[in-house]
Amino acid sequence: MAHETSLPLKGQVAIVTGAGNGLGRNHALALAKQGARVVVNDLGGSRDGQGKDASFAQAVCDQIIQNGGEAIPHVGSVTELTDVQSLIDVTMATWGRIDILVNNAGILRDKTFSKMSLSDFSDVINVHLMGTVNCCKLALPHMQEQEYGRIIVTTSSSGLYGNFGQTNYGAAKLALVGFMNSLGLETAKHNIHVNALSPIAQTRMTQDIIPSELDGLFDLDSVSNGLLALCGENAPNRKILAVGNQYYATAQVMESDGLHIANSVDSATQIHQLWDSLSAPYQKASHASGPEQTLKFIHRRKQGSNA
Repeated sequence: MAHETSLPLKGQVAIVTGAGNGLGRNHALALAKQGARVVVNDLGGSRDGQGKDASFAQAVCDQIIQNGGEAIPHVGSVTELTDVQSLIDVTMATWGRIDILVNNAGILRDKTFSKMSLSDFSDVINVHLMGTVNCCKLALPHMQEQEYGRIIVTTSSSGLYGNFGQTNYGAAKLALVGFMNSLGLETAKHNIHVNALSPIAQTRMTQDIIPSELDGLFDLDSVSNGLLALCGENAPNRKILAVGNQYYATAQVMESDGLHIANSVDSATQIHQLWDSLSAPYQKASHASGPEQTLKFIHRRKQGSNA
């Protein structure tokens, strides 16, 4: 009798937004391969968010089912609360729980800020940031009730470090890190972990960003394997996992040790003059929360030393 391999996510229910193409599609397939029952959400629009086509979500579901998995499609926009509510409703009606929420839906409207319309700025913010907020807001009560959940938001090096022509995208992606950090603090007591995935992969979203000579270097499977590490019972909480080309790293918000500079008419000048010194590495460079940073400043001020 053949031994059945244990699947780490067998029976769990995963929602993946923007799963009709690219990384979202690959995430959905990877989750199904690990035994998860997958809800494939996609509006079926173009890279800039235009249009609607139900065939993309259905095609991913068909592939999962052909491979022996379970999946259902959902066509709708993460920016529309009625669409998100129907996404949650169909998931609960079909499988009665939500274990994993992968916030992957996104669009691009790249242009330098001086040439970008405010509508292009706000549309990108709405999909990436508010789309994630909408999905988390409506899925969270179900995770809290079952005392378990894994939420993944999708950030980017454009948000963490900046990228020319992506002020809208970068703003949204760094905002998601702040959202993840605070939400993870609030939900930890319910065994709900919230993490951020920062991918580098070749998709239609990156076709104008990653040079063509690097074709094939940044694969989708590397990123989806990183995602899987954030989906299981042993997932960390409030971490940023950067992934690309089968290479994995964690990104962190770092802070220097800092200096005490007394208030005076010359304070601004002293700040400039002491810039290198006040930028010296801090022995505990990252903070577990905002209040921890406040306590650091209080402690260092009490020391009253410029040394």
